Amino acid sequence: MKVSELTPGMRRVEVEGRIVEKGEPRQVQTRFGETSRVADAVLTDDSGSIKMSLWNEQIDSFNVNDDVRVENGYVTSFKGESQLNVGRYGRLIPKQP
Repeated sequence: MKVSELTPGMRRVEVEGRIVEKGEPRQVQTRFGETSRVADAVLTDDSGSIKMSLWNEQIDSFNVNDDVRVENGYVTSFKGESQLNVGRYGRLIPKQP
């Protein structure tokens, strides 16, 4: 699947791309009452780009210019922009060369 094909409401998304931006991590309170770290990132491929959230250990595991694969992700709309989410049941893994 290409980034340009992602639309809010999609589930079980599999997409590959490159992280081209990664913001500073911040502390947030989750809806489960836990404190977590989150950082905004931008994933891009040859068709476009989409915002993506990196959580906790993902923040330290992935950097700008890393090629990654999202498995079982989902797409939401936040402040009018599509956003790719890995979620509890998805995976963000390094793309094999």
